[in-house]
Amino acid sequence: MDALKETLLFARSHPEPVTADEVAAGLGVHRNVARTRLERLIRDGRLTARFERRTGRSGPGAGRPAKVYVVPPETEALEFPARHYDRLAARLVDEVPPEALPPVGEDFARELAPAGSAAKARTIRAAAERACRDLGRLGFQAAVTDATGTRVTITTATCPLRPLVLANHEAAKIDRGLWAGLVEARLAGRCRVSCDTHDCLDRDESCRVVLDFETTDERSS
Repeated sequence: MDALKETLLFARSHPEPVTADEVAAGLGVHRNVARTRLERLIRDGRLTARFERRTGRSGPGAGRPAKVYVVPPETEALEFPARHYDRLAARLVDEVPPEALPPVGEDFARELAPAGSAAKARTIRAAAERACRDLGRLGFQAAVTDATGTRVTITTATCPLRPLVLANHEAAKIDRGLWAGLVEARLAGRCRVSCDTHDCLDRDESCRVVLDFETTDERSS
């Protein structure tokens, strides 16, 4: 695998920003090599950077802030070379009846679910967190940022279908079906999942995916 792509996928697989030390340890390279790759990805527009204190402390004695590398909101598909499949798919969306779009997303979610993953989560939050980890292994950064009762919010800078949604706003129905299917597939028992998405069209913000669950089984977050 190309070294820069490997480094980018490592950063995208983690829900939190990464440091050069973490990349070096995770990929088995020298810290200077990791830092060089990360800085190159910043120049290419694939990452941004900021400084933060990982200890959570502030004031005297808190130590120097660490430079962390952040996955920015992704609004265009990563393609080498660019093939613009998102634009092609956006044209096809207009040919599909609106009521058929959510099931398309749900079917796609089943394809993304790991084959043979028999173990199911017993809580809504655990199912959502498992879906986020599985997406991380595929190179899409996502994390559960809120879970209350039967509602879960997932924040993702690299939503798999965001480029398609930007190309055709009607594709948001496919996107909602995708997220509902991803979490439902990892939840034990039968349930109905409805989904709403926020900030997908704001190029400066990460997507917020809000999922509401209706089930006959009593579960907590």
